[in-house]
Amino acid sequence: MLKELLTPEIKELLMSKDWRILKEILSEWAPQDIVDLLDSVEEPDKVVLFRILPRDLAAEVFSELKSGEQKALLKQMSNEHIKEIFLELTPDDRTDVFEELPAKVTKRLLSLLPQEERKEAMQLLGYPEDSVGRLMTTDFVAIRPSWTVAQSLEHIRKFGKDAETVNIVFVIDEQWHLIDDITLRKLILADPAEKVENLMDREFHSIPAAVDQEQAVEMMKKYNLIVLPVVDSKKVLLGVVTVDDVIDVYEDEVTEDIHKGASVIPFEVNYTTAPVFSLFRKRIIWLSILAMAGFVSGNVIAAFEETLGKVIILAFFIPVLLGAGGNTGTQSATLIIRALVTGDLTPKKWFNVVKKELLVGFFLGFSLGCILYMWSYAWKGEPLVSFVIGLSVMGITLWANLLGSLLPIILRKLRLDPAIVSSPLISTIMDTSGLFIFFSIALLFL
Repeated sequence: MLKELLTPEIKELLMSKDWRILKEILSEWAPQDIVDLLDSVEEPDKVVLFRILPRDLAAEVFSELKSGEQKALLKQMSNEHIKEIFLELTPDDRTDVFEELPAKVTKRLLSLLPQEERKEAMQLLGYPEDSVGRLMTTDFVAIRPSWTVAQSLEHIRKFGKDAETVNIVFVIDEQWHLIDDITLRKLILADPAEKVENLMDREFHSIPAAVDQEQAVEMMKKYNLIVLPVVDSKKVLLGVVTVDDVIDVYEDEVTEDIHKGASVIPFEVNYTTAPVFSLFRKRIIWLSILAMAGFVSGNVIAAFEETLGKVIILAFFIPVLLGAGGNTGTQSATLIIRALVTGDLTPKKWFNVVKKELLVGFFLGFSLGCILYMWSYAWKGEPLVSFVIGLSVMGITLWANLLGSLLPIILRKLRLDPAIVSSPLISTIMDTSGLFIFFSIALLFL
């Protein structure tokens, strides 16, 4: 609220070029509020505001910006300023920036870093894309089991200043193998003369550096962790992943699934900075595929042309029946995809899904069948046609419910992303199969 009240004042200070007052005001703001402010000003003013920020605050703000905004700022900054910002960034945030930049730009920026930081950045960039190794930070605090609590706390005071977090302290042996984690609370409350090994329970969770980032999200969610140690194949402690890192990953995954759910090829940049041609390219492919698939529905109608010609009244109900099928399939697919994503459902439970969805589909179909029977009879007064309509919607709904629930499970079993079972895709499949069911029942009874 304070930020919203002060934004007009900030713009006035920008016009009057009162940099000293601007710096004093912005130094009191949270990085996220400064990001919102940068979004509300013109490009030249954005660069000016960023340049007057204190170095540590500028680094925090930079890490909160979208990749497109980071690239735009880097073009306007001197090499010395870039070096200052990158040295303040945490290793994982620095890696995120390098990942989004063209190779030539990344090479130039790496050359600006001191040897130690450059080596660290190259190491993190050496892990596979979307792996936990790219997400971790190497700024953490580790202690030895043979140390006393007093020695450990002194070590934390000395080296914890630059650590990503000190809420959890890791216990390692001489070869840096991870053997336990201890909360800072336990250390503070323990006797200063107590040995660390006497406080250990050797119960901890860790994750390999080469696995996908989604597994880190799942582990931290499952075990309610705020920090997750990252190890190599020999259990050597390499770094840590913190909860703020996995929130970003989770947000990206949800965004990707939403894009896929609307038959849009996911794109990395945010919508406001995405070029028009990029948005066109990401959407046209699926739309073309779905449009071509629509011709199959036309062929089904052509195959039953004689039936439709004899009972033209059937044509009036096609949109209603296809809409019911598409909506039912989309509902079912959405529920199953979400259950798979949250871990509530696994492909091994497919038979339970079939049993449940057959019953749900029957009840849905019977209810819709009764409604459409009464509605069509009141509208057209044709009892046999109304019976065909009611029976058709029951068959279509039952099939749509089964299809929508099984397709995501089959895709997960094939190690494919179930999110590609999108609403448009389900609707297109149901258009074709729904028409076939409808006309087959009509041919049988009429």
